[in-house]
Amino acid sequence: MRVLLMAQMDTEKANKAITEDSLARTLKSVFDRIRPEAAYFGAKEGMRTGFIVFDLKDASDIPTVAEPFFQELGAKVTLLPVMNLDDVQAGLKKFASN
Repeated sequence: MRVLLMAQMDTEKANKAITEDSLARTLKSVFDRIRPEAAYFGAKEGMRTGFIVFDLKDASDIPTVAEPFFQELGAKVTLLPVMNLDDVQAGLKKFASN
């Protein structure tokens, strides 16, 4: 299932991770596992935030994705199922045929 992971990083922990050069390593370790379709970074509610779209193959994979953000960056993590245009069109066809 395609999901959007939003990770709002604690400012102090993220500052420390940047200073110690561990932020890049944390992101790389997660990205190597999930192979994101897209990843964008910006500020949300005054916090460094990652917006990462990837395929969640099984719900049991959530801890391997979320825990590095929780433990290493003190992040607030949100996982949201999302669709691309093809998914929406296919879903609308299914809806119309009911």
